[in-house]
Amino acid sequence: MSRRAVVIGAGLAGLLAASALSTAVDEVIVLDRDDLPEGPEHRKGLPQGRHAHLLMAGGLAAMESLLPGVHVRERLLAAGAHEISFSSGMVALTPEGWLHRWRREGPSMITCSRALLDWVMRDAVRTSTGVTLRKANVTGLLGGAHRVHGVRLDDSADLTADLVVDASGRGSRIMTWLPTLGLTGIRERTVDSGLVNATRIYRMPSGAERFPLTIVHANPYVSRPGRSGMMLPIEGDRWMVSLAGTRGGEPPADPEGFLRYTLELPDPIVGRLISGAEPLTDVHLSRSSSNVRRYLERAPYWPEGLLVLGDALTTFNPAYGQGMSVAAMGARVLAAELRRGGLGRPGLARRVQRGAARSVDAAWSMAVSQDVLYPGVRGGRPTAADRLVTTYTRRIMKAATGSYDAAAAVWDVTSLHSAPTRLFHPSAVLAALAGPLVPAAPEAPLTPGERKILATLDRT
Repeated sequence: MSRRAVVIGAGLAGLLAASALSTAVDEVIVLDRDDLPEGPEHRKGLPQGRHAHLLMAGGLAAMESLLPGVHVRERLLAAGAHEISFSSGMVALTPEGWLHRWRREGPSMITCSRALLDWVMRDAVRTSTGVTLRKANVTGLLGGAHRVHGVRLDDSADLTADLVVDASGRGSRIMTWLPTLGLTGIRERTVDSGLVNATRIYRMPSGAERFPLTIVHANPYVSRPGRSGMMLPIEGDRWMVSLAGTRGGEPPADPEGFLRYTLELPDPIVGRLISGAEPLTDVHLSRSSSNVRRYLERAPYWPEGLLVLGDALTTFNPAYGQGMSVAAMGARVLAAELRRGGLGRPGLARRVQRGAARSVDAAWSMAVSQDVLYPGVRGGRPTAADRLVTTYTRRIMKAATGSYDAAAAVWDVTSLHSAPTRLFHPSAVLAALAGPLVPAAPEAPLTPGERKILATLDRT
């Protein structure tokens, strides 16, 4: 008997879920409301698509496991993406000071435009699986409290399926659809710091091809709006500059205000870099940035044949660079459950939903524990536990400015390569207690060649 899976949403979460399903069913259909571009172009269905995206090591590892033999990393790098080492390829000012740069191995991240990443992943899934991509708008689910058996489309047509995956992103209507199945009372939490993103693309100056990713982090500990700025290399010999500000400290959309904002950050390095660089785009603004978690795993019962993954399950403040990696980990949970017992094993949907929730936990805690500290945040206040975690986090981050052991623990957790418990490994705790072993850097730790590039570009 032929089996079909339907995935709602052709973003990263949907494509990876489709890849996981392609080995377990006869037909996988991915539905999306947008016309999907044939190249690395932006589309309406990704409100954060024009802003900075970081693919962490943990997320890349999950993608590689979901697409064996496809060589996702090599495809991205061949298309123009950059691989950045946490230890040596990044210049970062944290609230505790500049991070030291180490000439040692460490986890890395991939930087490129979201449009390029999605295009590479669409091509990889199309060429390595039998997945079908189709334009359609899903208006509801078919089935009841015990089982979902398809979707309803906006032309009133029904599409039956043995499994439906909602991976439709921030705009998911799952909380509207669930009551029609008899599922009510599911908790949903929103923590909104009022973050606004502003991004502009610049031509990478000649000779600056190896200039490090540069970031000035927001400071949540000073009872003022958070302001941050990042310059990262992307494909096409370009720099993407993304600014972010919480409620009361939002970046502006006009070019002069954009530059002024970078220069008024705790360190003006990002503004100095772009003051002499050629802008290629206008400033793009986005306000879709709140953390939203749907606690579907806590429902008293869950219908067979329905999964919710990616941003449809949990959305994160994009400042933390976790969403894509967490989506990949959720799809990996699905793949593991399918290997254990196939699509027909009773309780599959419930197990995957609970496993996906566990993959969300660490990233959610990291994002929310920071966002609740900003003035004017809606949806939460810091608890005693949050304050205790903050005290230790600040201690280990201070140590990370000049201790390799502390920095390595922070990189492992930030890259989602390790669970947050890595911060409490004996080596990390000892490093946190010992503090930085290298004197604090009074300014950005640039090489002489990098300082020369900065001086050449600086028009301030």
